[in-house]
Amino acid sequence: MLTRSDDYVAYCRETAKHARDPHDLALRGGKAHEITRLTHERIVEVTNLRAEDDLLDIGCGDGILLRMANAIGVHSAIGLLATEEEVAVLRPFNLNVRQGFTDQLPVPDCAASVIVCNSVLLIVPREKIPASLQEIHRVAKPAARIFIGEIPVHKQNDPTPQFTTRGELLSHLYHHNGLRAWFGMVRRMAWWQITGTPAVINPGTATTFWASPEEMIALAESAGLLLVRYWQHEHISTRNNYLFRKPD
Repeated sequence: MLTRSDDYVAYCRETAKHARDPHDLALRGGKAHEITRLTHERIVEVTNLRAEDDLLDIGCGDGILLRMANAIGVHSAIGLLATEEEVAVLRPFNLNVRQGFTDQLPVPDCAASVIVCNSVLLIVPREKIPASLQEIHRVAKPAARIFIGEIPVHKQNDPTPQFTTRGELLSHLYHHNGLRAWFGMVRRMAWWQITGTPAVINPGTATTFWASPEEMIALAESAGLLLVRYWQHEHISTRNNYLFRKPD
């Protein structure tokens, strides 16, 4: 019997435990390398990231933006991840990463001149969004540039089907995710069997927050952020990107 869970923190923790490459933390599947590179090149451009900046990347994934920032020669670059397991994957690469949640950022007041929070808020529980935006405002320096990306404009259907048997799940993984994903799940199922662990599947594909541009802008303004502009995501037409700033 399979049980489904949509606990995204648990999903991140489990992904990190089985990660063979830091790009696995990007959580974009087989296209992680190219999509994350293009996305973050665009973020560097939009935020005008430069050497004098202090960068905070909330939900830094595989650390690609931190690497880009270090190549630019920024004053500092900090990345946050949801779990210590993810942090452990990136630590060997000499990146300044730490564990933290969006509504409790482990960063001092007025610490960052550029804040990036890309493809993160969509998996934060809706009731924690106001506190998360207030935390972004707190840690931002006056006049900081703040990029908040990939906010769905409406509720999205979870693309991952429900499975009632292990055979259905394995068949889906083989045909949609390839042999590596199939083999990884076989190993996990064997572990469940040996240890008597409950068979819990967490696909990590459910979204918990979405907002029209009007709602998103209103939430940000309530937290003290000012809109610079927003636009449709370049690769995902159902999501918007936002550029805010903190007042001087």
